[in-house]
Amino acid sequence: MRRKTLSALVVGLCGVSVLSGAMALTQQEQLGKELFFDENLSVRTNQSCAACHAPNVGWTGPDTLINAHGAVYEGSIPGAFGNRKPPSAAYAGDSPVLYLHDGLWTGGMFWDGRATGWTLGDPLAEQALGPFLNPKEQAVADVATLITKVQVSAYKELFASECPGSDMVELYNCIGRAIAAYERSAEVSAFTSKYDYFLKGEARLTGQEMQGLLLFRGKGQCIACHAEPLFTDFTYDNLGIPKNPENPATMENPNWADPGLGGFLNIIGQAEETWLAEMGKQKVPTLRNVALKPTNKFVKAYGHNGYFKSLEGIVRFYNTRDVWPTCPGNYPEAEALKAKCWPLPEAGRARITHAPNRILAR
Repeated sequence: MRRKTLSALVVGLCGVSVLSGAMALTQQEQLGKELFFDENLSVRTNQSCAACHAPNVGWTGPDTLINAHGAVYEGSIPGAFGNRKPPSAAYAGDSPVLYLHDGLWTGGMFWDGRATGWTLGDPLAEQALGPFLNPKEQAVADVATLITKVQVSAYKELFASECPGSDMVELYNCIGRAIAAYERSAEVSAFTSKYDYFLKGEARLTGQEMQGLLLFRGKGQCIACHAEPLFTDFTYDNLGIPKNPENPATMENPNWADPGLGGFLNIIGQAEETWLAEMGKQKVPTLRNVALKPTNKFVKAYGHNGYFKSLEGIVRFYNTRDVWPTCPGNYPEAEALKAKCWPLPEAGRARITHAPNRILAR
């Protein structure tokens, strides 16, 4: 009963944005919007940012069939796949520059934190630039090619106005900042859910939603990582989520495991004891619009690898992960729920530690 109550809370409080009319955008935000929805900014002119971050599903993956299976989206080049599901592009603007304090990494963007903000001072702007040159996403050859595409676009005059000059690095960074400005705008990060009106005293929660809120803030300890009002604390955890057996990376190599933050810290040369402690940790996602979808039958994927196909399923995992036995195989979510077991974690077994309300990896 509590599982359903908590799910109802997330649906009722974070699942629906109530938009009233068109949002007025600044010139920089409008440029960001043009860039965000421009399919020409990919090697085969077939993929925009919105291909993986669509508004009608909470700015995440819009294809129900993909979500129901591998949950990883194909790039501009057919057959090119990443290894993680798209996180929401909304409500991310307050993520700080990645830093370490008292053993806890906080901030940055992407599931593994690699858009640190150390270069531009803005992790969201750095994240916005990542997919353009990623060979598994938009796969543009280089910065000069990307800028040329923008300079001959239908919005070229707006770009010239907002991003003057000829220095390629500055123009490239201006593109990232414009997209970040759009993602921070009221059109993307609207703060118009029932929860927001409840905070302002302009809406009342149902009895079930209020019970869910009390669980969320209290015994469920959800708030420990999904802090209000953004429903994230921008930190990283290894929850012991099982492998998604249909993830393209797993299908290619069954022994592969997502290293998460630890993998990134290893790449940039952090000490071994530092990155080993962070292996398998993924950034805590916002719960805002987590249940937003066009129809009741539409499937959304949850977790960094999309293993979970239902909000109730992932909530139940949190409740039973340390209680149910280990499945004899890599069961998908539906089979695991039916058998009341969970497969082995993708990257190390997670456990509850004595650190207040934190979930860390062994």
